[in-house]
Amino acid sequence: MHLRTIFLLLMLSTLLPTESSAQARRQRVYGAQSARWEVNAQGDSTLHITVMTVPIYKRNRDIKRYQRMVVAVKKVYPLAIDAARRLEDLNERLAEFERRKDRKGYTKALEDALKEELTPVLWKMTRYEGVILLKLLDRETKHTAFNIVKNIRSGFTANFYQILARMFGNNLKLEYDPKGEDAMLEQIVLYYKAGLL
Repeated sequence: MHLRTIFLLLMLSTLLPTESSAQARRQRVYGAQSARWEVNAQGDSTLHITVMTVPIYKRNRDIKRYQRMVVAVKKVYPLAIDAARRLEDLNERLAEFERRKDRKGYTKALEDALKEELTPVLWKMTRYEGVILLKLLDRETKHTAFNIVKNIRSGFTANFYQILARMFGNNLKLEYDPKGEDAMLEQIVLYYKAGLL
C-alpha cells in the first residue's frame, strides 16, 4: 500500500464512531457546514459531510477586504448574538405586562441601562464595524434595527434614531442578504461559528 492510502485510512478511522450511541454519531467535523452519521439496516455507519466552500481571491484589494471583514466579524458578532438573546428575553418579558404604560416604562428603563452598558463599546467601533453589526443583527434577529426600535419603542423614536444614524453615514434599515451582497460576510460568519477563525 502507498503511504498516502495508509494515511487516508488512518484519518477516516478517527472519524468513525467507536460506539453506536447518538452522541458518537453527532461528532463535530471542523471545516464542514454540516456533518451527520447515517446508520443503515446492517448497522454500518456512513458519514455525510457538506464541506464549506473556500474563497480564493486573486486581487490584493479583495484579500484586504476579506481580512478587514474577518476582524470586524470577530469584534461584533458576539454583540449581535447577545442582542438577539436580549431581544428574545425582552419579548417574553413584555408579554407579561398587561398595560401599555408598564411596557413603555420597562422598555425605557431597559434602554437607559443598555445605553450605559453599551455606549463605551459602540464608541470604540468604526463606521464599517457598525455596518457589519447592523447586518449581523438583521441576520440573527430576522429584523432590521429600525424595525426592532419601532416595535419596542415607537415609530417616532425609530425615525429619530434613523435620522441620527444617517447623519453619521449609517442606516438602521440595512438588511442582510446572504446570497447577494453579503455572501462574503455569510461565509466568514459560518467559519466563525465553526471555530475556524
